[in-house]
Amino acid sequence: MSSYPLFFVASMQTAWDFFQKGGPFMYLLLGCSVVSVSVILVRALALRRSVVMPRFIEREVESIQPGEVGASVAHLARVVEGDRSTLGRIIGVGIRHLSWPKAENTQAVETRAQEEVVRLESGLFVLEIIVGIAPLLGLLGAVSGLVTVFAAFGSDTHSQDPRGIANGISEALSTTIVGLAIAIPSLIAYSYFSRKIETMAVQMASLTAELLAKCYHQRLAGRGGERLGIAEAQSERESGHYASGPTRVVVPPVLGGRPEVEDLQ
Repeated sequence: MSSYPLFFVASMQTAWDFFQKGGPFMYLLLGCSVVSVSVILVRALALRRSVVMPRFIEREVESIQPGEVGASVAHLARVVEGDRSTLGRIIGVGIRHLSWPKAENTQAVETRAQEEVVRLESGLFVLEIIVGIAPLLGLLGAVSGLVTVFAAFGSDTHSQDPRGIANGISEALSTTIVGLAIAIPSLIAYSYFSRKIETMAVQMASLTAELLAKCYHQRLAGRGGERLGIAEAQSERESGHYASGPTRVVVPPVLGGRPEVEDLQ
């Protein structure tokens, strides 16, 4: 049991010696590693599917039937009203603008979806920057180490210090290794998060398109009945079955809209 603390202390001492041999560029690489790990952890928590696309909202959208839109959409509006998820905010925009024409409502939803995707991608540019600068810092440390080596060779051919040459080579190798070790996980995380955001964006677009199709299908059905009622009224009026006076067709409200009244005269 006593060998474990000794092994841990020896490992820490080896890591510290490796860090010191890297020279001043190691501190810059250490800062990059801290920032990279922080961004990865924050984005991993923020991009969880349960946070971006709660399953209960998906079930509510999928359960809506085209012929029973009114009550279902009202219940969905209450569900997403206090929800702060990305999908909830996007669907909330579509529900609030159901009184608009479908094209305008779709455009409003797409605009809000683009804003939400930008919000989901916040912080990923930091990983992209680290992927680019970490290998460059490692290369810069390598060049600095080589300069130290060549300076030791050229200073005095009779009194060359092998320790200085070894330190220069060690600095060159260690910074290169650390730079690549930081860039590779950052690149993997950046690619994974970007793909995940793209996949969830497509799924959210599909859900909102399905919701709007169901809502406006009901509205179009109501308008079809309205046009049929107007045509029948005009036909009866031309045949003389109507008494004199204005003829009015009252269209029932659809999805909470105001009743529409048409005067046929």
